[in-house]
Amino acid sequence: MTTPTQSEIDARLVELGKLKAAIGQAIVGQTEVVEQLLIGLLAGGHCLIEGVPGLGKTLLVRTLGQALALEFRRVQFTPDLMPSDILGTEVLEEDHGTGHRSFRFQPGPVFTNLFLADELNRTPPKTQAALLEAMQEHTVSYAGVTHRLNEPFFVLATQNPLEQAGTYPLPEAQLDRFLLNIRVGYPTADEERAILVQTTSGAGGAVPRVMTGADVVALQGWVRQVYVGEALLTWITALVRATRPSADAPKAIQDYVRWGAGPRAGQALVLAAKARALLNGRLAATREDVVALAAPVLRHRILLSFAAEAERKTADDVVAALLAALPPPRPD
Repeated sequence: MTTPTQSEIDARLVELGKLKAAIGQAIVGQTEVVEQLLIGLLAGGHCLIEGVPGLGKTLLVRTLGQALALEFRRVQFTPDLMPSDILGTEVLEEDHGTGHRSFRFQPGPVFTNLFLADELNRTPPKTQAALLEAMQEHTVSYAGVTHRLNEPFFVLATQNPLEQAGTYPLPEAQLDRFLLNIRVGYPTADEERAILVQTTSGAGGAVPRVMTGADVVALQGWVRQVYVGEALLTWITALVRATRPSADAPKAIQDYVRWGAGPRAGQALVLAAKARALLNGRLAATREDVVALAAPVLRHRILLSFAAEAERKTADDVVAALLAALPPPRPD
């Protein structure tokens, strides 16, 4: 793929602006959340969206699906959901002319472009793990046969905080498959008032479709071409390695972390920084991109210790301490 020209980038940025505007027709505020969601889309990763009930997580994902000319499916994860309800199953068919019987694979809802796993942590680990191969390999294996998923394939999962009743923690292996962990907070007073006005009146309408699957694939290809300097790569490597407890690790890591991030975290941080740069019209990632995305990339890949829980330290607190202990390189 050839490097895009500035005019091509400007044209794509206009499309991304229209996508943001389309999402804004249904979502009030949450600018940072929307930006991180688009970064996950451009980077070709999956996003875990976390927040208490009633903050519009499902509405956000549904709105993105409406604004993209992509096939969109939603599954409400419940305690009785089975892996076959997501992946698909084999059905027995009979040819009434010959009486011959054969099995045919019936694809499940995961065979789509944009898959919303709503309240993923409401279902037991067996069903949660059914998404592992789909998220990593973009394939589904059933009865010895591998089936390819549609491209682009993007999983958006919503999750309620674990202290809510009836939830199951996601396995660490599955958490690591999510490029970003996006936190949705409470709206401001002005935003909450605007939400009340928008949702209790006749305002609003259908969200326009502004981008196609080909547009998304093209942008994902461009992200890979965004430049990351050697100093920035070295710093990202140091940040990820410093999350692992050792004698040389920063004090916050030694005190509050049981298990640090693996190499996939570094890959995610580089790709996310590249996507943020492109989203802002740049063909080179900067330290500001890394700082802005360090918490969404690392917060779900750091396993906190009992001491952290006792002192009410969060993963974001640890990431902030990590950035303070390992400051970014000076610009060239």
